[in-house]
Amino acid sequence: MGTRIKTGDLVKVISGADKGKTGKVTKILPKENLVFVEGIGNRERHMRPTAYRQGGKKDIQLGINASKVALVIDEKAGTTSRVGYGKDKDGKTVRIARQANNKEIK
Repeated sequence: MGTRIKTGDLVKVISGADKGKTGKVTKILPKENLVFVEGIGNRERHMRPTAYRQGGKKDIQLGINASKVALVIDEKAGTTSRVGYGKDKDGKTVRIARQANNKEIK
């Protein structure tokens, strides 16, 4: 199953070296279970010169495991929640926040 986090969501890192930091999701790789969060996972890669490119340093962004992030449901308080799926009154499948008594996530 893919991740329950979507591109554009505000997430908080709940474990690891960047624990407690929040940011917006820029990209998701569901097969690798990776989430790219802006401002988190930025590294420098040292590139060897070749016939096609000049050597030097290149800025890259590394993804973090999707299990290490939680969706932020209240930006002011910084509260997080697990994400589930449910049906709304029209019968469409929507995401719901478990810690907010199954409130629909917009």
